[in-house]
Order: sequence, then structure tokens, then C-alpha cells
Amino acid sequence: MTTDLTPPPEEREEAIPTLYVVIGVVAIILVAAAFTVGVVLLAKYFPGELEAIRDVFIIALALESCVFGIVLMLMLIMLVRLVNTVEFEIKPILEQTYETMGTVRGTTTFVSKNVVRPVVKVKSYVAGFRGGFKSLFGNPKDNLP
Repeated sequence: MTTDLTPPPEEREEAIPTLYVVIGVVAIILVAAAFTVGVVLLAKYFPGELEAIRDVFIIALALESCVFGIVLMLMLIMLVRLVNTVEFEIKPILEQTYETMGTVRGTTTFVSKNVVRPVVKVKSYVAGFRGGFKSLFGNPKDNLP
């Protein structure tokens, strides 16, 4: 038995209804046509004003390219700072972390070999001795009056 979590096609709703897409495309075409007609009429009846508008757009594009150049330089400076941060601050921290991990690994190995194993060994001998003592002489707690 398979479980299909997607609803049947008749129950699914479209993300964007087709009507909205058609209306959007028609609106874009109408705006583009109106802009084209406007530019043609301006060129025919007001060529001087159209040249002034053209000059204003050229100046705006030049200012925009200057702003983009400044933003690009700022992004380059930020990138250089990020690389310096990674190289001179984060890299030493990672190296110290690896060194600390090695020290911890060595310490745990040392403690395991020199503390835990002998304690476990002694504890096992004591448990064996107590088990043998109980089997030979019984439970010492039961012998108390």
C-alpha cells in the first residue's frame, strides 16, 4: 500500500492562476506599446524636448554607473577584510582547536591507561575476593547477631 501525499489534480490549486498571468502579459504589452507610441510622437512633434529628456537619461545612467562603481569598490574592500579575517583570526583559532583536541585525546588515553584500567583491575580483584569469601564463609551480614 503506497501513501501518496499529493492531492488529486482536481483538488490542487495553481500557484498563480492562468488569468492573472494573461492579464499581466497583456498589461506589459500595452505599457510597452504606449511607451513606443509616446516616444514616436515626441520625436515627431517635440524633437528638442526629446533630446533634453535623452540627455537627462544619459546623465542619470552616468550617475548610476558611478554609484555602481563605488558599491563595487566597497564590496571589494569588504571581501578583502573577510579574507583577512579568515586567514589571520579564524585560521589560528582552528589550529589551536586542533592542538587542544590532540591534547585532550592524549590526556584521555593517558587517564584510560594509567587510572581507569588499574582501578577496574583492582575493583575486579576485590569483587572476586568478596565472591570467593561469600561462597566459603557465607554472607557476612547474615552472621551478625
